[in-house]
Amino acid sequence: MADRLDTPLEKGRSFLRRPRSDEDAVGRASEGIARFLGTPRFLVYMTIFCIMWLAWNSWGPQEYRFDSAANGFTALTLMLSLQASYSAPLILLAQNRQTDRDRVSAEQDRQRTERNLADTEFLAREMASLRMALADVATRDFVRSEMRNLLEELLDERSDGAREPAAARAEPG
Repeated sequence: MADRLDTPLEKGRSFLRRPRSDEDAVGRASEGIARFLGTPRFLVYMTIFCIMWLAWNSWGPQEYRFDSAANGFTALTLMLSLQASYSAPLILLAQNRQTDRDRVSAEQDRQRTERNLADTEFLAREMASLRMALADVATRDFVRSEMRNLLEELLDERSDGAREPAAARAEPG
């Protein structure tokens, strides 16, 4: 069935067909380029490129030179300006993506810290309740001291009883 101009376009179709780009793929590519631009290898490559350009256009065969030293190597200047004009937005895009990753990481750290704090507070409450429960429990030292006191009392009673006459100890019956 042919497209008709008197019917609306179906949802999802647009009048102008645009290629769909994967923004994440573009971001990954820009990060890769930005990382490469910040390496010593890039600086070496760029230096070699500029030296070769200047050497060719200064000492190369006259008929094959494409950039004139008399004009201040205008083409080289334009090439470097073009490279710089593309580098800056790529670096900014890479920084924005890193900022987004840092924001997500900070949020995860905050959540982890909140969980750790909650766990620590729970453990502190549990320890406090155990201490309160153990306050009423007799400790080993307390039991030993009470048994020592009781033993001393029994020994004192026994020694007092040995001193009294046997008749006084006997109960009248």
